[in-house]
Amino acid sequence: MTDAIAMRAGEAIDTVALQAWLALTVPARVPAGATLDVRQFPAGFSNLTYLVTVADERGPQAYVLRRPPRGVTPGIAHDVGREYGILAALYPLGVPVPEPVVRCDDPAVIGAPFYLMTHVDGLILRGTPPATFVADAAALPTRMAVLSRTFVETLAQLHAVPVEGTPLAALGRPEGYVQRQVSGWTKRWQAARTAHVPELDAVAAWLEANRPPESGGVLVHNDFKFDNLVLSPDTSAVRAILDWEMATIGDPLMDLGTPLADWVEVGDAPVFRSLGLGITSLPGSYTRAQLVQAYGEASGRDMSRAPFYYAFGLFKVAVIAQQIYARHVQGLTADARFAKLGTVVAALGEAARQVTQTGTL
Repeated sequence: MTDAIAMRAGEAIDTVALQAWLALTVPARVPAGATLDVRQFPAGFSNLTYLVTVADERGPQAYVLRRPPRGVTPGIAHDVGREYGILAALYPLGVPVPEPVVRCDDPAVIGAPFYLMTHVDGLILRGTPPATFVADAAALPTRMAVLSRTFVETLAQLHAVPVEGTPLAALGRPEGYVQRQVSGWTKRWQAARTAHVPELDAVAAWLEANRPPESGGVLVHNDFKFDNLVLSPDTSAVRAILDWEMATIGDPLMDLGTPLADWVEVGDAPVFRSLGLGITSLPGSYTRAQLVQAYGEASGRDMSRAPFYYAFGLFKVAVIAQQIYARHVQGLTADARFAKLGTVVAALGEAARQVTQTGTL
């Protein structure tokens, strides 16, 4: 909980209105007379996330509130009601997700739709790892190897979650998923661009010309990375998978593309580590090639087209960064971190272009 900060200017929530609505809607969680404290989690680049602490005679109870940012167009990436529904479907299945508590579709309450879920205590690895994590240099390589294996096996297990006959089946159509993803992210790039980045135009054309056949239809997270995992303090287990706003039914190997794009190695450009993704460059961590091999072993899937999925992942992450950067250029966000994303977009485009030319991870 310690990484929550005071709410940023322009992103503050009316705590009085929130408390009144919660006390009326979920009085067992927020009884009348309880005090409410709201702070904001500073990390993340998409939906806004807040720590909501409710205090009464039972002691403090921690929840997390999610709402879309200002200046976004409608779509599944910011549909918090849809994300709530996914959590509600996954929680009874034993998938490690926070317990969903309540959703509000009325933007009049706090200025946007939102939902509340329980706060899962644990360790999220982002940016510079805690000193206690790297203190034992001799044990670190083994720890990172185990953590890498846990990461990839959790993704493979997620892709094995039963979908047929559950509410999850309505999330999307697996047929034609690869084609829709390539064309869809290309259109998003064209709509969000604020500068000419020829590398990304070339990558978009290459992806369209080199689309592999479908490899199945499963539940895909679409943003699976360490930032979105709550780990046990000893990092031996995943307590919760976060940020389900882009989840759907689709090709599992396309879902692998995002963690590959986020998986920074020692020799990668420093700009990638500046995004807080450098945990995977610590000694003992899998390389991208090892990650692909481990996923293939855990899932039984053919990994021969892995460079395509890696290039796609880089392209998608670049487009997401560009969409956020465009909001900054338009003055729709007060988050100073977004000012550097134009440079990040260019670096991701160059990295993706190199993959299309060399076919390497």
